[in-house]
Amino acid sequence: MSPSMNADVNTDRFESLRLELRRGCLIVAVLAQLRAEHYGYTLRKALAERGLEIDEGTLYPLLRRLETQGLLVSEWREEDKRNKRFYRLSADGKRILKELLGEWDALNASLHTILGRTRSIA
Repeated sequence: MSPSMNADVNTDRFESLRLELRRGCLIVAVLAQLRAEHYGYTLRKALAERGLEIDEGTLYPLLRRLETQGLLVSEWREEDKRNKRFYRLSADGKRILKELLGEWDALNASLHTILGRTRSIA
């Protein structure tokens, strides 16, 4: 394999792994941000202001999926003479978010320990 083909394979592999890592993080971030009510645009903006960009094509299907799973509730309301769908955590969503954050903290602590021991290799 030529060096440029090898670089392409490594880039593709990294991109695939990066997207996989982001998926789980996005779920936690969206649920956490929806402790306060938002419609799609303000949710995207709030996440971006906190350093987490998310495409509309990723956000809206995620919101629909989380609502179907019973983690979010939504309602259409008129604001600024436009109908907007507002999302917020359901009672189940609040409970699941709390559990996910506990899992996140445990994973983060483990990774921090692992990375602290192997950081000199990187």
